[in-house]
Amino acid sequence: MKYYIGADLGTSSLKLLLVNDKGEIVNSVTEEYPLYFPEPAWSEQEPSDWINAFIKGVGRLLDGFDKSLVAGIGAGGQMHGLVALDKNDKPIRRAILWNDGRTWAETEYLNESIGEDKLSKYTANIAFAGFTAPKILWMRNNEPELFEQINKIMLPKDYLNYYLTGVHSCDYSDASGMLLLDVENKRWSDEMLDLCGVKKECMPKLFESFEVIGTVLPSVAKILGIGEIPVVAGAGDNAAAAIGTGTLFSGKGNISLGTSGTVFLPYDSFVSAENNSIHNFCHANGRYHLMGCILSAASCNKWFYENVLEQDDYNFEQSKISVEMLGNNHVYFLPYLMGERSPINDTSARGVFFGLRADTSRTDMVQAVLEGVAFAIKENVEIAKAMGVEINKFTVCGGGARSEIWLKILASVLNTTLKVPQTEEGPGYGGAMLAMVGTGVFDSVEECAQRFVSIKKSVQPDNEAVIKYEKRYKQFKRIYPALKNIFKENE
Repeated sequence: MKYYIGADLGTSSLKLLLVNDKGEIVNSVTEEYPLYFPEPAWSEQEPSDWINAFIKGVGRLLDGFDKSLVAGIGAGGQMHGLVALDKNDKPIRRAILWNDGRTWAETEYLNESIGEDKLSKYTANIAFAGFTAPKILWMRNNEPELFEQINKIMLPKDYLNYYLTGVHSCDYSDASGMLLLDVENKRWSDEMLDLCGVKKECMPKLFESFEVIGTVLPSVAKILGIGEIPVVAGAGDNAAAAIGTGTLFSGKGNISLGTSGTVFLPYDSFVSAENNSIHNFCHANGRYHLMGCILSAASCNKWFYENVLEQDDYNFEQSKISVEMLGNNHVYFLPYLMGERSPINDTSARGVFFGLRADTSRTDMVQAVLEGVAFAIKENVEIAKAMGVEINKFTVCGGGARSEIWLKILASVLNTTLKVPQTEEGPGYGGAMLAMVGTGVFDSVEECAQRFVSIKKSVQPDNEAVIKYEKRYKQFKRIYPALKNIFKENE
């Protein structure tokens, strides 16, 4: 028996899984860390908090287990965050996270002055405020003294891997979201590095997600109480989740209902995306994928229940929504609490309740939040379908996948069956699977997924709600364009 540690370096916490070589999760722990919002629309974290959480979490994770049986580590992590290191490999400033909206001017400069056509040619993507390249430009424009100190640029989970191994690494899936990678040819884009004023030596070495980047340093192994075991490159959280849900080939899709919401669509070979409102990235299995991302999904629930209703019992709030109520709500919700990425790419967009009446109830608003996220996800699915993407089946993962009524709403909005995997710990489980592939337990990611991934349940759409939601979706689509200019004026 051997064990593998799968890490999910999330926005609000680090979740660690201990997975045995039969694919069974034998233990899991979560360590939270703070988020900092020093200015409106800013979002930052201390990289040292990730390391401290990992050290503390591994201690708890392995308590009572034979640590000598731990044979590998793999991580999935929040994407796009800028971790800038100096010549001593120390963070120059707090990491600027994926949901940070300060780079609207830099994003506009890249898309309009440099041009979306050029960006697409260089990277297969256009600029979004959450991507890493606009953050680098923001540092150059606003923190020139700190920018001059940059010796290495990394992503969050890669900083954790650096702590473990001393290797500056990045996998292709995570690198795809930096707007610095030539996605089709899997190499750093010279043109984009020049635009950002970054030397190629500042970039980490690129790996496939399942490749071993190095072994745990002796000093770190001693702290963790484990051996000098292999560490694989790991993957961006959505690509890692796709591994953990078996979303590997064309025709399948995975929806993640986490802090953010994503639609993940694998491709066996590179395709040129004509509509750059969704992303064109490398997959963690060595292939490619399209992805749409909404910045606020389950976080909309957290905001409404805890900040507005002052209630942390999510099940209680949602238990009042019956299937008969689906499609009959008069309230709409725009889930743009942090601005929005796909498909509208607007950092100025904000959350909105629309259609409130004198008889609007608390439950109507709870339901509207769930529906608003589902409609925003549908927007991304519809764009992919318009590009000719065929989607035969969807899996769904993330914390939101535990809500039965939300799954019913989403299935009805999309008019498709949703399948929930037996193991819902997408990124962390995917990280552990990548570690098994990298250490030779399996010859390929596909072989590992075929062995371990199974479906726990399926959620069918409600036929009557499908018809009603199609009409409501068309109405939902009209709200943002009507408010777009007001959002801009209200910045």
